[in-house]
Amino acid sequence: MISIKMQEQVKNSSVIRAMFEEGKRLAGIHGVENVYDFSLGNPNVEPPKEVKTAILEVINTGNARGIHGYMNNSGYEDVRAAIAESINDKFATAFTHNNILMTVGAAGGLNVIFKTLLNPKDEVITFAPFFGEYKNYVSNYDGELVIISPNTINFQPNLEEFKEKITPKTKAVIINSPNNPTGVIYSKETIIKLSEILREKQTAFGIDIYLISDEPYRELAYDNAEVPYLSKYYENTIIGYSFSKSLSLPGERIGYLVIPDQVADYENIISAANIANRILGFVNAPSLFQHVVAKCLNAKVDIDTYNRNRELLYQGLSSYGYQCIKPEGAFYMFVKTPIENDVEFCNLAKKKNILLVPGTVFGCPGYVRIAYCIAYYKIQKALPHFKALIEELK
Repeated sequence: MISIKMQEQVKNSSVIRAMFEEGKRLAGIHGVENVYDFSLGNPNVEPPKEVKTAILEVINTGNARGIHGYMNNSGYEDVRAAIAESINDKFATAFTHNNILMTVGAAGGLNVIFKTLLNPKDEVITFAPFFGEYKNYVSNYDGELVIISPNTINFQPNLEEFKEKITPKTKAVIINSPNNPTGVIYSKETIIKLSEILREKQTAFGIDIYLISDEPYRELAYDNAEVPYLSKYYENTIIGYSFSKSLSLPGERIGYLVIPDQVADYENIISAANIANRILGFVNAPSLFQHVVAKCLNAKVDIDTYNRNRELLYQGLSSYGYQCIKPEGAFYMFVKTPIENDVEFCNLAKKKNILLVPGTVFGCPGYVRIAYCIAYYKIQKALPHFKALIEELK
């Protein structure tokens, strides 16, 4: 029999993945052209041409051992140095290769850092709405996820409640900006206030509280919006990054952690993170794609495609009477449901072959997440069905 912990996780397995599978089932019945699957954040934009060029260069110029062999658990030193230099150029930081640990995507990186930091019953705070897998990642190491209620006015973090819920057991805070599921970017003012609260509580309780910034959508920001680089605002910041969205490479599982020198207990944390990377079974990040991303640090996906989708969907839904904040980044729209029960609304939408994810999954009932990283024509075809749905509910 499977473990008790896994029994619970199987019971609460990902609604998003379940919706994705439902989309395949419906496509088999109605045809793929007539199913509007907004459930999964799976990029539909092709990787930049630099990625293919880099793959061929690495394969054709490298030796097999250098491409496919083991390396330091942190990853190749030259790759880490290139990433550090790129970050420094963009954000006026001063990182070296010693601050970079290559990971198996952002999810692998978060598991590495939670394994490194958490004791049983340690608390990790996050702000609703939040990426639902945070619960599982924290639970993996017997920590407890503390959820701050959503601020549904503008979806900036609810800092008043946050201040009250920090305790001596708080080990870390995890934030995600641009945010999944809202597309909201946490403002510089928000980050400054959050950092001030953390410093105040560290002093009051005599503890170290780590701010973990989950940043797979950093490069997907619209209208020249600024995404603050958190290590510049709070000393105990650890950053998790992924190339899954910035280079449209979700299946390649490649990312990194940034662990700055000024982080409390830096030497032990970087050593423990290397060991965690190994004993969790990752061992090291994929060797081929370490070399590839090092050659593509200035490459970008065609964000104009996502922006075009964003504008079409936002204008269309708003004109029908749906309510939502226009997303500033990522490729998600978080829409208030015209009925109270978001799960019921998703079931009604499914009858029109529209697949959405209920806000309950993200700790924010009464909303649905729409992933608009799909073909433009699919959004065009789906909009009349969204209109028919809200008219029936009115």
